[in-house]
Amino acid sequence: MEVTLWNNFMANHSGLGADAVIGKNLFECFPELPKTWLSKKILGVFLLKNFAFTSWEQRPYLFRFPHNRPITGGVDHMYQNCTFMPVKGAAGEVDSVCITLFDATDIGISQTELKKAMKSLSESSNRDGLTGIYNRRYLEQRLSAEFDRCRRYRDQFSFVLFDLDHFKKINDTYGHLAGDEVLCVVSQHINSLLRSVDVMGRYGGEEFGIILPATPMRSALILAERIRLAIEQAPVAYKEIAIPVTVSIGIAEFEQDAPNYEHLIGCADRALYHGKENGRNQVTCYTPEL
Repeated sequence: MEVTLWNNFMANHSGLGADAVIGKNLFECFPELPKTWLSKKILGVFLLKNFAFTSWEQRPYLFRFPHNRPITGGVDHMYQNCTFMPVKGAAGEVDSVCITLFDATDIGISQTELKKAMKSLSESSNRDGLTGIYNRRYLEQRLSAEFDRCRRYRDQFSFVLFDLDHFKKINDTYGHLAGDEVLCVVSQHINSLLRSVDVMGRYGGEEFGIILPATPMRSALILAERIRLAIEQAPVAYKEIAIPVTVSIGIAEFEQDAPNYEHLIGCADRALYHGKENGRNQVTCYTPEL
């Protein structure tokens, strides 16, 4: 691990000239280096007599050097690609290993920004444009995945559908902007009552769905009643007007013999509309009789 060559790039970025490094142990000069990993990498080249390579995505840097990019780039060090090249002597044996650092900061910044943009785009495609919660497509994707998981591992979960009562009357009385505000406020209020593992999405219009993993019907009923009561007791404020809102809720529990996740949606939907036909502002659990 003795340094035999140290060029201007290394001298300029490390702050140590060749006379301070050559002939000395690399790890004594730079104790912050990943000694175990780097030693294995170098010894591997000696033994296998082949090139080795490490990209900035595998390890952001070998030497923590500053970079000359604007601080707005979002990185505080130089990204580096590293090559490990065997250098053979007259006898054909590997006498030393040449480690070359390539400044990959520009590529790293671009790739990082691209990944952020793609993640943001992916996230926005799963969100409802008005309320900000998940949309129907994503909700059904998660419901299908949860259905398959519970069937495979014989687990349980419940699916909840709820609908804002007399929503058309709210639009007709207060205007569509008021109706939009009601949808946003109610969805965020309900979302705040859920666990981190629960998934809520706008199913369509004024109808919303909630996936409750590892939740039997009786526990889903307790949560649904809490939601119903919370919405009833919290009128939505809009332009100094308090708009009263109630919801009707239907619950269906996963069953092993259910043919598919669409069947679960249908069961929750029948329970929901049974409640609406019987006075609204209530929670109804699905039973085969419905």
